[in-house]
Amino acid sequence: MESSGFTVICRLHSLIAVTCGALIMFYLNEVSVVGHGIETAGKLLGSTPHDQLLIQISESFAGLLLVVIGFLLFMVAFIKDKEFQSFFAKGCVLLHISMALWRVYFERLLEDLAHAWPRQLVGDFLLALSWVFFLVYSWREKYD
Repeated sequence: MESSGFTVICRLHSLIAVTCGALIMFYLNEVSVVGHGIETAGKLLGSTPHDQLLIQISESFAGLLLVVIGFLLFMVAFIKDKEFQSFFAKGCVLLHISMALWRVYFERLLEDLAHAWPRQLVGDFLLALSWVFFLVYSWREKYD
């Protein structure tokens, strides 16, 4: 039996990942300015042409990784096994909480990124919360 909540959450997260990945791959400068401001974006994009090329390639691969993750999430959305859905949701909660902890303990210490981490931390918790809601809903379905 399939849970429609799992499918919706997977598709929503897939859409977010593919969109963010494509924006990072093709509009890195604009995304950096929107996310960090003009001054910080300039610092993050490197000072020499060689540094700029390395950073652009690295960010493009990060964007490609997000696109691949988005497609994997889209494929996972069609799995109907309740046990797998629960296992997958628990893994996603752990992943989002780990990312939030990384932001708290490491990213906030970087001077250029120190102002952006609270906003990103909220995003990490909201994404994790969507999976927690699914787990609570599926637990309620199971024991009612």
